[in-house]
Amino acid sequence: MSNGELYTIITNKEAKGGKKAIVAMLRGTQTEQIIKVIERIPLRKRNKVKEVTMDMAANMIKAIRRCFSNASRVIDRFHVQKLAYDALQEARIKYRWEALDAESRAIEQARQNKQSYQPELFSNGDTLKQLLARSRYLLFKHESRWTAAQKERADLLFPRYPELLKAYKLAIGLGNIFTICKSKQIAFKRLALWYNHVEDAAIDAFKTVARSVHQHYESILNFFDNRSTNASAESFNAKIKAFRATSRGVRDTTFFLFRLAKIYA
Repeated sequence: MSNGELYTIITNKEAKGGKKAIVAMLRGTQTEQIIKVIERIPLRKRNKVKEVTMDMAANMIKAIRRCFSNASRVIDRFHVQKLAYDALQEARIKYRWEALDAESRAIEQARQNKQSYQPELFSNGDTLKQLLARSRYLLFKHESRWTAAQKERADLLFPRYPELLKAYKLAIGLGNIFTICKSKQIAFKRLALWYNHVEDAAIDAFKTVARSVHQHYESILNFFDNRSTNASAESFNAKIKAFRATSRGVRDTTFFLFRLAKIYA
């Protein structure tokens, strides 16, 4: 909210970000605090909750398990995909640091030899470090959505860094499971094949992603029941941030929460 303070806000999707959207607000993210507040709602009402969407945070999973025992827990697909994209970007950043280091050493060597340094230029005008820096956004997109400049950049990038191509295919492959599959059974099979691809690629960051997915696979596969995501919660979070920005920050937190409650609770 301000000065690094975190608040937990529980929202009701059916309110669509309007009146009655806020169910509860509390300071902090500790499990016992969350449970204590939610349990003020009568058990009879909590048992009516059919589905809860969330990220992979262990404290939230524990709180939901305790407070909404009848609800199906759904891990947000975009948080799962973000893990894969973070692993992909980690590989790109590693290569960029290597390119920066190599260029610094080449400049120093040229200086010692009293020569002018001329970096390698690719057909699109990028140097190697520029190629790696400017490839960030194309790695988030499916190749069918690349612009002409991004396609040219990818054609230069992937032959030079085949490991980055493997990582890109793994990240896109995980996203395709959520897009293409229409049932849990098909998604489960596709996820098993994706695990095999991760093992074959032997990229450490993706092995970590695969382990995280494996630990939460049941809740991840629950997405295919109703294809529910955390979009409404993320949208509401953005609303609060925009509201905070119009007030030029939050000085009186209590009054700010009061205003939120009057508008959205």
